[in-house]
Amino acid sequence: MKKASLAGAFFVSAIWLPGAQALCPTPSGLSSVAVQRVVDGDTLRLSDGRSVRMIGLNTPELGKQGRSDEPFAVAARKRLEALVADSGGRVGLLPGKEAKDHYGRTLAHLYSASGVNLEAQMLADGLGFQVAVAPNVDLVACQQAAEREARRAGRGIWRQSPVLKAEQIQRSGFAVVGGRVSKIQRNRGGIFIELQGDLVLRVAPNLVEQFDNARLLAMQGRQIEARGWIVDRSRRGGLKTGQARWLLPLTDSSMLELSR
Repeated sequence: MKKASLAGAFFVSAIWLPGAQALCPTPSGLSSVAVQRVVDGDTLRLSDGRSVRMIGLNTPELGKQGRSDEPFAVAARKRLEALVADSGGRVGLLPGKEAKDHYGRTLAHLYSASGVNLEAQMLADGLGFQVAVAPNVDLVACQQAAEREARRAGRGIWRQSPVLKAEQIQRSGFAVVGGRVSKIQRNRGGIFIELQGDLVLRVAPNLVEQFDNARLLAMQGRQIEARGWIVDRSRRGGLKTGQARWLLPLTDSSMLELSR
């Protein structure tokens, strides 16, 4: 694969949101790759056959198996298609520290021909949620800033708050959830943060050291906001007495914060 400077490789029209490039500066050593097609708002297929999942971005899901498209799912795909087309059909690729996900997709940051980080662009447009899964967390701060910009402006998914209350959860999948912390405990299974409602957040034992224990304890009784992929524990052979049905594994400390 040839490496090329992306800065002057292609003509780029002025459809980029002002300030997006400043949020996540362009790194050196990017590989210029050709895009075959955009699959959805956070996944694309390259001409060499690789499927790439963009790091730090989770966009609404397109409908599958009889389900309807989630709000802004089609808009997110079309926006990414436009950004790729505007970049001459080529993007700069920077693989993550963890190079593959469990589906075999390449995990990477993507950049336009002019050096704009495409995840930050989509986040600033309000067409996805910032996510962090260790160890691929190098751009967390700038991607959070991009999302905050969209949230302040009420763009896209932030036109109406997508934040669910713990008691509103009805199915597995990605969600941003708000609630009051009722209990925090640590045992061999990690750290468990119970919310009022039927939801518990979990920090796995191998990730505990990445979280500030004092900060977590200070959340007792406070209103917090968490995000991630919710698991229905009732489908795992039944619930134990007193166990919350819904489990949200925390993959990085940035996925949990005090409510604004």
